[in-house]
Amino acid sequence: MFSAAMLAIFGLLLNFMIRPYYRNDRLQRMDNLKNAVANIILEDEKLQSLVPSILNDNGKVLYELDTLGESCALKSKFETSGITLDINNEPDTAIKLLNNHSLELSYNSSFGNEMLIYGHKIAKNLANYYLFINTPLEPMESVLDFIYSQYLYIGMIIIGISFICSFVLANKLSSPIVKMRKEAAKLANQNYDVSFPSKSFTEINELSNTLEDAALKLSRIEELRKDLIANMSHDIKTPLTMIQAYAEMIKDISGDDPIKRDEHIDVILKEIHYLNTLVSDMQELSKMQAGYIELNKSNFELDQTIEEMVDLLQHLLNDKQLILEKELLPITVYADEIKISQVIYNFLINAIKHSPPNTLIKIRMIDHEDYVRVEIIDHGSGIDEEELPYIWDRYYKIDKGFHRTLESSGLGLAIVRAILEAHHAKYGVESKKNRGSIFYFELGKGYDSE
Repeated sequence: MFSAAMLAIFGLLLNFMIRPYYRNDRLQRMDNLKNAVANIILEDEKLQSLVPSILNDNGKVLYELDTLGESCALKSKFETSGITLDINNEPDTAIKLLNNHSLELSYNSSFGNEMLIYGHKIAKNLANYYLFINTPLEPMESVLDFIYSQYLYIGMIIIGISFICSFVLANKLSSPIVKMRKEAAKLANQNYDVSFPSKSFTEINELSNTLEDAALKLSRIEELRKDLIANMSHDIKTPLTMIQAYAEMIKDISGDDPIKRDEHIDVILKEIHYLNTLVSDMQELSKMQAGYIELNKSNFELDQTIEEMVDLLQHLLNDKQLILEKELLPITVYADEIKISQVIYNFLINAIKHSPPNTLIKIRMIDHEDYVRVEIIDHGSGIDEEELPYIWDRYYKIDKGFHRTLESSGLGLAIVRAILEAHHAKYGVESKKNRGSIFYFELGKGYDSE
């Protein structure tokens, strides 16, 4: 359609412009001739079809060039557009006509050709000269018929080529989009096993990659949603069941036995403590992810904070007979000490939970020019490479076995991520399956308040 429109515009311009353009071209040539009549006639072979006659004030013909013969209007009397002109017999009338204005006339000769007459007065060397030029306008219809016949064939070829190119291009453009639409429809039905085509235009490839990434993330979100519901229902239902069971035991069995009753009450209190921890962690994580985290930064000795967290968890290390090795440096950092304590606590809990008995856990501080790096290294079960990007997600569990401890709510690494991102701190994990893990974070060094 675009090619057809261009051809139509070109045809209209050709039809309406070629005639006036040709006529104006002839007039321009004759107008140029008046300034150097003799030289142009002798030197420019293109103007031999222009037939001039030059008269003086007395009506005498000073120069005449005859190339048209009997068809020349300057040889005989003629009348057109209300003007009668006979240069040979009535030169005075022709001279009088040019004294008033230049002359531009057209008429049809006896041979059927359209003729153009141009007249102009030239004042030069204290004398007046009167120039008359007669030129034929070649028949345009035959020329136009020839052009249009070729134009029709050329137009048909162009339209055909354009149609083929448009079909190929449209098919190449629309085919992957149609496939994408069908695959995207699967996402609406929660079917994430989709594949989007590529190897097309750059923009379509980018769209395909974006949809692939979106499908992958939706799949992960759906999996996390299921895990979240399963884990939350399990970790909430289990302590509630325990509380109910031990409360009934106190009521029915151990109510009158102080020792048994105290044991059962201790279990109930531990389960309540776990529920409080879980709810508190969920509330804190929700506030952090909503951007409501507040940091109270100050200078503090990072090695002392690590020592305090180790002392707090020493009983767990002893229970599993784990060996703890420390490489600490007396370095001051500038951060929120309480929240960094949470980070260290969660990293240590994670290392203890995934380390087999009688294995080594190492805490190492590495001094850099502007920051310090803290690494917590274990030799436990490790993490699959494909699982690494997701361990920071809320309530994500690698083993899917719903194992819980009273020391962990399952939200530790999600809280760690929120805290460290609020500090704009670099963090991460390096891990190999069955070879252990290295969890690390980096903090900027403190400064002297003085």
